[in-house]
Amino acid sequence: MKKLSIVIAVAAVAAVAGSATLLPRAHAESPVERGAYLVVIAGCNDCHTPGFFFGKPDKDKFLGGSDVGFEIPGLGVFNGRNITPDKETGLGAWTDEQIAAAITTGKRPDGRQLAPIMNYAAFTHMTKEDVAAVVAYLRSIPAVNNKVPGPFKPGEKVSIFTFRIEPPGQTAAGAPK
Repeated sequence: MKKLSIVIAVAAVAAVAGSATLLPRAHAESPVERGAYLVVIAGCNDCHTPGFFFGKPDKDKFLGGSDVGFEIPGLGVFNGRNITPDKETGLGAWTDEQIAAAITTGKRPDGRQLAPIMNYAAFTHMTKEDVAAVVAYLRSIPAVNNKVPGPFKPGEKVSIFTFRIEPPGQTAAGAPK
């Protein structure tokens, strides 16, 4: 009976260990791995990679800035900026602290507030370790030199595809002419 109990216990442990690999992995071994995981679940790729909103993300410009903007009435059109470590067109000239502040407070190094389409209000709840992991990951990815157009002020001509946010009661845009 004792041998049977041991065999059953070993089989149970093996079954649990085998099925554990099928589950998503939330634990990461390093800050960069943790940051990669957080960037994926936060959906950063959606708004910061060109082609994403057309169903064909450009993997060569991963997180290099979107080619689609969001129009917010009274504020203008905003698109996801280049968040790679490129010094000219991305976050390469920003300090870790400046990147962390932008993620969690929406404040840019020059003091301007990020557009409300950026979900920084939700990211204020991240732990300092998780924010540091995201920064470490963003520092680790290949730099992409990609200057994205915009933002566009109300009334300015827009040079990118745009999602329009309309208040209730407005008329949907018609078919293109």
